[in-house]
Order: sequence, then structure tokens, then C-alpha cells
Amino acid sequence: MAELIIMFREVLEASLIIGILYTYLKKSGNDSSIKMLWSGVFVAIGASILMSILFQNFAGGFQGDSSKIFEGVIMIIASIVLTTMIIWMARNSNISEDLKTKAKEALSSSFKYGIFTLAFVAVFREGVEVILFLYSIAFKDGISILPSVIGALLGLFSGYVIFVQGVKFPLKQFFKITSVFLIFVAAGMLTYGVHELESGGVIPYFSGKTELVDNSNSIKATRLNGETKIFDIDNEKKAKKWSSRVWDINPSKNKDGSYPAFHDKGSIGGLLKGFFGYNGDPSLIEVITWLISVIGLNYLYRVLGVKNKEGV
Repeated sequence: MAELIIMFREVLEASLIIGILYTYLKKSGNDSSIKMLWSGVFVAIGASILMSILFQNFAGGFQGDSSKIFEGVIMIIASIVLTTMIIWMARNSNISEDLKTKAKEALSSSFKYGIFTLAFVAVFREGVEVILFLYSIAFKDGISILPSVIGALLGLFSGYVIFVQGVKFPLKQFFKITSVFLIFVAAGMLTYGVHELESGGVIPYFSGKTELVDNSNSIKATRLNGETKIFDIDNEKKAKKWSSRVWDINPSKNKDGSYPAFHDKGSIGGLLKGFFGYNGDPSLIEVITWLISVIGLNYLYRVLGVKNKEGV
């Protein structure tokens, strides 16, 4: 479901930007520049598809800990980009006027491809964001194609009814609601990125402790709550990982090997993981990261969002 909301919002944002530019060019009598506008859009879409293919091939070249580190870095980058997008939307009170000013400057300059560049950058930026966000969701939970397609189609349809049919759409309320939702998505991405960097050995396991058991080839792992477990000496990394967990509320697997609904890999737990970054057995640094990011992002959005009086 997270991919549906992200695709819907990203495609709608791109549609709004292009719709505003198209309307301005029409009303200002610059019909000759509309061809440049659409050229920029289609070239940006092609460039986004090409980047997605290159990114997929590049990502497939990592194995083992390198794969975890790569995924962790991508998750953190995606979280930062998503955060900047949320903050940018909160700070910009009149996107329409800003775009019209940029279009006017592009038309008045001597640069022949000003409108093309403006359209290309706007759409390609959204395309890059989509690639980062969807791959981050895929790393964490796997991705469903149907919700992504539905989200994209809904975004295009909403852009169509706003600019072609003239239907009023509560954009301010829409972006406000989805921004709050995406704050949790961003926090989940950041937390999972930290989780992957822990697994890859970049970030050490801070909480809990491990110690050799006297006169044996075993390791005793102890969690902060006092719970203990014995591991074979060859499984030192697993012992450190287990001891770092603050709690473990994941139910045991079903007899057929499937995950129960409330396991973080189950049907309900998986949805909570995708939406809010839920983890049934988090480490201490994951809990701290999630709490700080959620509280911090909500604070920033509320403070900066006060300035946004006019909406899109």
C-alpha cells in the first residue's frame, strides 16, 4: 500500500507541475513553447526508465554484507530525499506562482531550451524519487506491481480532472495528510537502513553483551532485559545480533513454515512494517533512530507547515 500512496503523490506532483506550466504557456500565448514542454516530459520519462534499468543492474552486483551495506545506504538516501520533499512541500506556500515565475524567466532568456529544461528537471526529479522510494520499499518488504500502477494511474487521472475538467481538488488537505503518512514511511526507511548497516557490520551492535562460556565452545548472549541464550562459538555474529534486540514480540512460525499474521513478515505485521517501520525484534539503535526521526520530522513539518497558508 505504501507504494500506491507514493506513486499517486509523485505522479500527481509531476502532473501538477506540467499542468501549471502548460496552462501558463497557453494563457500567455506561447503555444510554440508547448512542444518544448512535452519534449522535456517525454525525454525525462525515458531517462527515468533508463536510470531504473541501470540502477537495477548495479544493485544486482552486490552479494553478502556488501549487499546489505548497499541496501542500507540506499534506504538512508531515500529517507533523506523523502524528508526533503516533505519539508519542501511544507515550506512552499505558492508553488504555482513559483513555477510561473520560472517559466517567465525561461521564456525571456536567450536560452532556446529553457522550457524543455524546466519540464525535464521537474519530471526527472520525480522519476528519480520514485526509483529510490520503490527500490527502498522492495528491499524492505518486497514490492507489488499492481498498487504501483494503480497509484500512477490515479495520479494521472487526478491531474487530468484538475487541469482539463476544471474540477477542484482539495490539494492542501491531500498533501497535508499524505505528508504525515510519509513521515512514518521516511522514519521506517531510515530505521531499516540502520538495520542493514548493522547487519553489514558498518554499525556495531551496541546493546546487550556476549561472553565465552568457561570450558566450552559456546557463547552466552545476554539481552538488556536479562534474557540469555547459548550459541555455538562459530555463531558469534548471530549471538551479538540476538543480544542487541531490545524485545522480540514476533510469534513463532506456523507448522507449515509460514509466518503468523502479526509477525513482522506476516500479512498484518508486514503492512505495519511497510507503513510505519514496525519491527517485531528491533535493536536499541533502531528504536532510538525511529523515535528520533518520527518526533523530529513531525516537529519540523508542524513548524514549517505553519508558513504554508495558501497551499498549492
